[in-house]
Amino acid sequence: MSVRRSLLALTMLSSLSLPAFGFDIEAHRGGRALFPENTLVSFSGALSMGVNTLELDMGITNDDVIVVSHERWLNPDLAKGPDGVYVAPPGIPYVGIPLAEVKKYDVGTIKPGSKYAENFPDQKPVPGTKVPTLAEVFALVKKSGDTQVKLNIETKVDPNHPENSPDPERFVTLLLALLKKEHFEDRVIVQSFDWRTLQLVQKRAPGIPTAYLTIQLGPQPNVTLDKPSAWTAGFDPITHGGTVPAAIKAAGGTIWSPLYMDVTQESVDEAHRLGLQVLPWTVNKPEDIDRMIDMGVDGLISDRPDLLRQEAAKKGVMLPAGHPVSP
Repeated sequence: MSVRRSLLALTMLSSLSLPAFGFDIEAHRGGRALFPENTLVSFSGALSMGVNTLELDMGITNDDVIVVSHERWLNPDLAKGPDGVYVAPPGIPYVGIPLAEVKKYDVGTIKPGSKYAENFPDQKPVPGTKVPTLAEVFALVKKSGDTQVKLNIETKVDPNHPENSPDPERFVTLLLALLKKEHFEDRVIVQSFDWRTLQLVQKRAPGIPTAYLTIQLGPQPNVTLDKPSAWTAGFDPITHGGTVPAAIKAAGGTIWSPLYMDVTQESVDEAHRLGLQVLPWTVNKPEDIDRMIDMGVDGLISDRPDLLRQEAAKKGVMLPAGHPVSP
């Protein structure tokens, strides 16, 4: 199926939609189960379908341009050079190359045989797709005419590997300058696993909501209940209330964005008592979407925004209207 026909099919899903309010339907990386992630193609698909929020990630080149990418480098499973060869692992860090170099790579087709290809077999390849800049995403949103959709943008900073990204101060300085230039300060959420960047945003742009990303399960948690973490800017649960929501409240956050497998009814209720919104990631199965909605979360981040819309509608959620737009 062509990209145009695919976008038309997604647009048809929104034909019965009503104006959105309350529940936040977020397209993770633009909806990477459907189209190449974090690209103008995937964001066009999400806008055409109808979502409340585009979720995306940011890196910064060595000439200070904010690009949209989940990794802090050109991903070996996604990026092909002009010679048609995928970049060698572990990838090429954005901080080491200029935008002009980044734009030489094609990120529209998953590398065959990779784990990524196994996880997303239905993603539609779009050869020739380039890594977009954040400014290009803003331009696409304006082109769509969707005046309500927001962007949930993640700063990709790792305190354990500072060599792979700008320091938090530089990252936030460049981001806030671009938001001001593009007049998007009132249409974004800034999210991060590295809470240092969120602290800087709260200090320098208090009107911008901050979403505290957390992962507790798995081999590399960014927050734990029993010891300090390099990721939490000193706001560890062990010294700030004993729970993750309490620590985020102490840090001045407004949104808790946990791995969905970490979420319990008790933690959702506690977060709400503290005045926090709860926005779990990344929820792709109908039964998990239904369970999260039944817990009373404030929105969900999904690789399958089409499926999220479908399940949310069954629960009585008013769906956002689609705004058809081409990449």
